[in-house]
Amino acid sequence: MREAPRLALALVAGAMAAAGQAPWALWPVALAGVAGGIVLAARAPAPGPAARLGLAFGVGHFGLALSWIIEPFLVDAARHGWMAPFALILMAAGFGAFWAAALAAAARLWRPGPRRAIGAGVLLTLAEGLRAHLLGGFPWALPGHIWIGLAPGQAAAWIGEHGLTAATLIGVALGVAGAMARGRARRGALAGAAAVGVVVLGLGLWTGRAAPAPDPAAPLLRLVQPNADQRIKWAEGARDALFARLLAASAPGAGPRPDAVIWPESAVPFLLDDSAAERARIVAAAAGAPVLTGIQRAEGWRYFNSLALIAPDGAVGAVYDKHHLVPFGEFMPAGDFLFDAFGISAFAARLGAGFTPGPGPVTLDLGALGQVLPLICYEAVFAREIRAAPRRPDWILQVTNDAWFGIRSGPYQHLALARLRAIETGLPVVRVANTGVSALIDARGRVVQALPLGVEGALDVRLPPALAPTPYWRLGDWPVFALLLALIVFLRPDARRGIDPARTTP
Repeated sequence: MREAPRLALALVAGAMAAAGQAPWALWPVALAGVAGGIVLAARAPAPGPAARLGLAFGVGHFGLALSWIIEPFLVDAARHGWMAPFALILMAAGFGAFWAAALAAAARLWRPGPRRAIGAGVLLTLAEGLRAHLLGGFPWALPGHIWIGLAPGQAAAWIGEHGLTAATLIGVALGVAGAMARGRARRGALAGAAAVGVVVLGLGLWTGRAAPAPDPAAPLLRLVQPNADQRIKWAEGARDALFARLLAASAPGAGPRPDAVIWPESAVPFLLDDSAAERARIVAAAAGAPVLTGIQRAEGWRYFNSLALIAPDGAVGAVYDKHHLVPFGEFMPAGDFLFDAFGISAFAARLGAGFTPGPGPVTLDLGALGQVLPLICYEAVFAREIRAAPRRPDWILQVTNDAWFGIRSGPYQHLALARLRAIETGLPVVRVANTGVSALIDARGRVVQALPLGVEGALDVRLPPALAPTPYWRLGDWPVFALLLALIVFLRPDARRGIDPARTTP
């Protein structure tokens, strides 16, 4: 087969592999796509063609899975809309380069055939680990994420998202190797694929028992979802109406008064530092309940994307500053120079060139509400940073403004990752989003209550209990990556590189 048709097949295989991500959740299609990509990699004649196949495979996967990346550019389409296709193409190609490097390395280490198929699965998993960590990392749309919401996904309590990715890629690679091999090697590879599936499914079924129900006396939280349109959120005529909408949703209803009211990321159009009058209106509306709100604040010329507790007397209590900022969204590389010279600033920054990062993960003591780990927006994507908290909290709070992600796949993938964090940590997650999906997620990652995407409203929820620390919380990712390195040694890279004519059937 000529190279062009192989590249087209790799592109299609990558798109199929992405079909398992939320909201599509077509995991059989995703497994078929992964298998197709690994078959192509196992038969590539040399590292160069393997790299090009890997790039096409990755572009197909990330081009579909991350297609929502165009949405921030369409908020102000007149200024930024022209950048949208370039952003998608560059991101898909940049992340696809990790897959290209993995498959090129597999072609250097092993001749075409079954061992290369397995090696490709191992190296693709390592490449996804690098993608999740290098330059701040972006562990979104990992192949293992196709299991969120299904029984195998519960195994993340033991092996985390990289373990799920390893099981997915290596399990499929073992199946491909079994189909390519003969005799005892065939039986061994197929048995290995079956063993991976049985272990992960078994762990998931055993772990995924029902989480304890909330105690009737547990804190009652009101999650406020204003559904503010990002295109007009900060417009003069809309700011007062949005603030009034938040106040009205915070007022006590016929039921019991909430123990706390929670507003989403950047909920209000004023700075924390100069908000005494607005804070008085907030506490009056909440009728004595503390309010946790996303808000921006300033220290001199530095601006922070923050979460603040407004106490019943209107005083500012605990404050958390977002520490993992979104590149180009919340800060610009060489931001001061670009802002001073050309007026270029980050998308989400209303003042200055961008936000300043906070010091890192914190656990806030909220008294009767317990110990909470606050996360702002896509900080919930980084499992390793949640584990870096100074102490294990009682629950996780994510406030976010998913209006930037549009109404198609982005918000649902973001919700799925919050569910995965609950499974990995054994902690309930309270998620409050501007446009949705706001949700109460129990310590098994199940959505207990939710407000749908694009709906204005408020939701009163009882905080469920945490589970005992999970194996993943205690150990993290190092056991998975140690196993991957051991597998490379076990596969014994070939002493002679290149083509084995007897084993390169087109």
